[in-house]
Amino acid sequence: MPHPELLARLWPASALRVTSGDLELRWIDDEILVELAELAGRGIHDPADMPFEHPWSRGTADEVGRSVLTYQWSARTQVTRDRFALELAVLHDGRPVGIQGLTARDWPVLRSVQTGSWLGREHQGRGIGTRMRVMALHLAFDGLGADEATSGAFADNPASNAVSRRVGYQPDGAVRVARDGVAVAHNRYVMSRERWASLRSEHAALLGAPVAVTGARSFRTQIEGATTER
Repeated sequence: MPHPELLARLWPASALRVTSGDLELRWIDDEILVELAELAGRGIHDPADMPFEHPWSRGTADEVGRSVLTYQWSARTQVTRDRFALELAVLHDGRPVGIQGLTARDWPVLRSVQTGSWLGREHQGRGIGTRMRVMALHLAFDGLGADEATSGAFADNPASNAVSRRVGYQPDGAVRVARDGVAVAHNRYVMSRERWASLRSEHAALLGAPVAVTGARSFRTQIEGATTER
């Protein structure tokens, strides 16, 4: 394993951290990744449901775990000006409980990120999903200088839709998406930079502890080529 300081210099995404109280978002190294794969294998949702467009969470525990490993290994390389896929482990009291992702295309021009996440079923219903989404938005707007954040959820995924509404996203219509051979409504949500700024007190109440973002400046050099103040 490379020395952390050397890895951070060569690959700044590895040094990103967002912390708030007992919750942390951080780079997924192989040790954490194996724990997350095992967690996903124990279940993310009711087997009768499918909250994802691609049903990677369906199968045996080992099959689901392998899906997590292969996706995360491939995502690590996708950090460029044209597209970045930033996948961060969610740690609760130091224990991996899920993944929070941010993706973007044409970042220097559009400055728009899309959030996506999953949480181990055994850790759901405790407010972690809401808090990790707010922390991801802190990273997007305060850390990276985003102008907009979007998210989405199938209409039959009440928990994810509820998180978007609770955090303050505004509805942005719906599209029909093919899932398991059937057309299903997929709701879209958007958060502007201005709306984010207006909701700071509400977000502080949801988190219950201050947010600290570290490593964002160096990561911006990786996706922009030069750090800009914003």
